[in-house]
Amino acid sequence: MSQITPYDPPMDPLDILHEDGHVIAVNKPSGLLSVPGKGPDLADCLIKRVQAVFPDALLVHRLDRDTSGVIVFALNAHAQRSLSMQFEKRTTKKTYVALVEGRVAEKTGTVDFPLIVDWPNRPLQKVCHETGKPAATDWRVLKQTDELTRVRLSPKTGRSHQLRVHMLAIGHRILGDPLYAPETTDVYPRLLLHSEELRINHPESGKGLSFRAKAPF
Repeated sequence: MSQITPYDPPMDPLDILHEDGHVIAVNKPSGLLSVPGKGPDLADCLIKRVQAVFPDALLVHRLDRDTSGVIVFALNAHAQRSLSMQFEKRTTKKTYVALVEGRVAEKTGTVDFPLIVDWPNRPLQKVCHETGKPAATDWRVLKQTDELTRVRLSPKTGRSHQLRVHMLAIGHRILGDPLYAPETTDVYPRLLLHSEELRINHPESGKGLSFRAKAPF
């Protein structure tokens, strides 16, 4: 049975990867919500911490609480519109690193399974070929042993829990996942999924920008 761990966000100082008059990029720690949850106990979150330093910061996208890595915020309404449109039209390029169970047989592949919320067990998501929304993830093996594989994941869509459910669906759960691999959390105290690189076009100049943060595992 999956478990929701109590919210105990890390108190790491803000790790700013890039800042200019329009965009800031931050390296989010695992265990910190991107936006506030419901209730005062879930109020601490990345956007509030960012706004304490950059009061004009606006949300563009988010990462799951347990996922670490690169996330961008806009610093004005024009930048927010431009960046939101890039995410919507899928012109951004997102690259993640994960450590998964087992030895993945192929070297590269694509998971193309539609996803939908698993209502009786929400917030879990599930594969559903009848009612799910299209979701696709490219993957590539980076390193492996007989028990573990380090993979690079490139989502083509941005569904909730997409990478976690897609790896589960092909029999290689992401380790340390309190929702989809709860029994691995004793050995791996955090979800081993990290947003390593994000490429966008700058909302003002249109120039391509790439933000990177090395996986801490």
